[in-house]
Amino acid sequence: MRSVELFSGCGGLALGLSQAGFHHELMVEWDQDAVTTVLYNRARGIRHVKDWTLERADVRAVDWHRYAGLDLVAGGPPCQPFSIGGKHRGQDDARDMWPEAIRAVRESRPKAFLFENVRGLARPAFAHYLRWILAHLRHPEMSRKSGETHEQHTHRLEASKQPATYDVLVMKVNAADFGAAQKRNRVIVAGVRADLGITLKPAEPTHSRDRLLWDQWISGEYWDRHGMARPAASEAPTMALAAIKAMRSLDIPPPGKPWVTVRDALAGLGEPDGRANHTLQDGARIYAGHTGSVLDEPAKALKAGDHGVPGGENMMVRDDGSVRYFTIREAARLQGLPDTYLFPRSWSESMRQLGNAVPSQLSDSLGRWISGTLTGAGTAKRAKAA
Repeated sequence: MRSVELFSGCGGLALGLSQAGFHHELMVEWDQDAVTTVLYNRARGIRHVKDWTLERADVRAVDWHRYAGLDLVAGGPPCQPFSIGGKHRGQDDARDMWPEAIRAVRESRPKAFLFENVRGLARPAFAHYLRWILAHLRHPEMSRKSGETHEQHTHRLEASKQPATYDVLVMKVNAADFGAAQKRNRVIVAGVRADLGITLKPAEPTHSRDRLLWDQWISGEYWDRHGMARPAASEAPTMALAAIKAMRSLDIPPPGKPWVTVRDALAGLGEPDGRANHTLQDGARIYAGHTGSVLDEPAKALKAGDHGVPGGENMMVRDDGSVRYFTIREAARLQGLPDTYLFPRSWSESMRQLGNAVPSQLSDSLGRWISGTLTGAGTAKRAKAA
């Protein structure tokens, strides 16, 4: 399926979508370091990456008309304007690129679009702006007029008598529920063209915390898989005790796959040993609100700091209770990037790119959800014509 991607970063979203069967005819990224990372891996012939067409460009200068008829427009508009850890300026932040994402949809008129952003976009403080995004994506052809405020434009969009061009869906997701080894909460804004005659239904999670708890504290299969002694029931997390107790009366495990833990994701890698991207970085420490990620749960969401690497979210808690920073290689595994995917920049810069990335496990799952929807629409249309 043909696609383009805006704000590609170091390639997490693109990798998952490529694995799901999408071929990016263009990827656009402005950050030079992220572009360097992708081009470095493309030159090394990494699977999927070697086929990417990436341009370092300002998305505001791209003419999307030349990609008319695409299957998918995807991207992760810069999240800092809406991030809980940011300055919370929303649409007043110069980094807000949602208008450009919508323009790409308007000009290329794809069958579908898929955009990812931080959960902060769904906060009450940005409720009206999210309303504007959704209303504008339903009618991308109705551009904002000169001098028109977001509020005025939203009212005009929502009052339009014209049928919506796109069926739009907003979902709050946890990447751990889709196979990522991170508890990474995100907002997904997706849509399909209304003339395809289908309704976009929410993506079904593939993994669950309950199944992980079953494997750990009911069957014990988790510990067996890692060659570890089964802990006593008293060692189960306090917050999970009620769920574990309820499971003891069940005959079969919860459906789906277990959450992927840090221990799962890093299996076989070993302690930092000086290999490329797997070098120990000193300085990790625990402080209030920053206690690191335990090994037997998905990690806390990796984060990209404005001034260096945030400690608590980007470090692990070893079995003996000590802490250390994740290496670049470990962080890449948490984001679903293969060990062959290397980061040529410094540790802090590479961790910034990884903290901004979309987990490829999530984008793979959502890509298959979108492609399945489009394939189903095509099959239904052909059957009706016959």
